[in-house]
Amino acid sequence: MRFLSIQSHVAYGHVGNSAAVFPLQRIGHEVWPVLTVNFSNHTGYGEWGGPLIPADDVRAVVSGIEDRGVLPTVDGVLSGYLGGEEIVDVVVDAVARVKAANPEATYTCDPVMGNATSGCFVADAIPPLIREKVIPHADIITPNQFELGYMTHTEPEDLESTLASADAARDLGPRTVLVTSVLRPDREAQPDGGETIEMLAVDDESAWIVATPRLPIKANGSGDVTSALFTAHYRETGSAATALERTASSVFDLLQATLDSGERELRLVQAQDAFAQPRMQFSARQVR
Repeated sequence: MRFLSIQSHVAYGHVGNSAAVFPLQRIGHEVWPVLTVNFSNHTGYGEWGGPLIPADDVRAVVSGIEDRGVLPTVDGVLSGYLGGEEIVDVVVDAVARVKAANPEATYTCDPVMGNATSGCFVADAIPPLIREKVIPHADIITPNQFELGYMTHTEPEDLESTLASADAARDLGPRTVLVTSVLRPDREAQPDGGETIEMLAVDDESAWIVATPRLPIKANGSGDVTSALFTAHYRETGSAATALERTASSVFDLLQATLDSGERELRLVQAQDAFAQPRMQFSARQVR
């Protein structure tokens, strides 16, 4: 498959396109990265160098790709962090162009707004823009549990309320919702009593949940990898359960490799076999 990925780029580390492109390539897909920023490193360090790419320049890159006559071959569009209204408009326009050229293409939006630990960390104008201008055009969205509640004005906590929040998100337009970083009080513990963390996938056919051990690590860019892999596996297999199991397997092994390394940045290259040949060590459970 071929993906047009409109996201940030960093030279050092792995977030945005620097996280999403290589795993997709490693499992055999073509990716055309369109950069929205070109930073030295992700902003979590507090200091960084490099430019924001002006919206007109981002649009020009998309137009240049369109001029090659290849948009009919695009299977999916991906987007992650959106820095402002002008970039929002560029992404929405790019999705419209791709879908006009190939009505079977899908758009996956990772609605980056914040997390349960930090709260909302984007400008106040961003969540309404995502909810009102972007989400209605998406086929797949991949919010974490906090973002799911924030954009649907709900409080996903236990399984029932998280499913209801996912359905509220689907009412906004997308047919498939992948909820990451699900920490519900009624989740199952590991056999040894250790904590788990879950992902929930909901589409028109069913809903599935998968639990993995919760590792003591905060890894920037892991959500970008998750969104990319789930999209590719879901498009390839048509099965939310299979996509969920493959994605959970690969991302867990990536995070474990990163934790074992003692490094701050994802060990994306070192863990590449986890993308190409996921161990499938976790089973999804149907919850609807």
